[in-house]
Amino acid sequence: MPTYQNEEAKIFYEIEGSGYPILLIAPGGMRSENALWNNMPWNPRKELANEYQLIGMDQRNAGSSYASISATDGWENYTRDQLGLLDELGVNQCHVIGMCIGGPFIAALLKADPERFTSAVILQPVGIDNNRPAFYDMFDSWAADLIAERKELQKETMDEFRSNMWDGNFMLTASESEVSEFTNPILLCMGDDLYHPQSTSRKVASLAPNVTFIEQWKTLETLEKTNSVIHSFLAQHA
Repeated sequence: MPTYQNEEAKIFYEIEGSGYPILLIAPGGMRSENALWNNMPWNPRKELANEYQLIGMDQRNAGSSYASISATDGWENYTRDQLGLLDELGVNQCHVIGMCIGGPFIAALLKADPERFTSAVILQPVGIDNNRPAFYDMFDSWAADLIAERKELQKETMDEFRSNMWDGNFMLTASESEVSEFTNPILLCMGDDLYHPQSTSRKVASLAPNVTFIEQWKTLETLEKTNSVIHSFLAQHA
């Protein structure tokens, strides 16, 4: 079980396939772990491992990864883990693919180190649009499980952490003006439910200057085309 140590965090990761590297950021909200890709309508671990080197990771305190938690923690802790793992592996450039919470994770990465990422594929990103209570509930369920396992964690600390993660707007890690300054090629597959509102995807598509936008992508009738479009997009920008 390969792990990467980033200060107080021990991050589990998996490498599959060979070729140009892709950082995978799994769905699952606060429970984002690499194995969850296997339950998704489009699974990069299945579709891309024959052509690319896939770097999948369990985010801190999800799956097999562990980190301490403080009241000042937020999205930037995850960004440091993600970039630190690429540094550890000697990956200077790569694609990045993320679903769900992967949307704001990718936005933070494109702000922090845009030259590192030759392209980004964002699948049904989370976003804030009259749905904040749903994210609070999701966080609280995850936090309750952690508190039950780790007696050093306090509810007050977790509440502050929750605010740092989910009290923002739009994409949570990037403002509309910041998204409008992204120059990386982005392939964006639209969200269409409570956690992944259409409005967030459509706003990103209207703001970012170099976006390919797919509205219908995860039905049985469209998945084959989606897979082809993703393959072509990645090959074009490798």
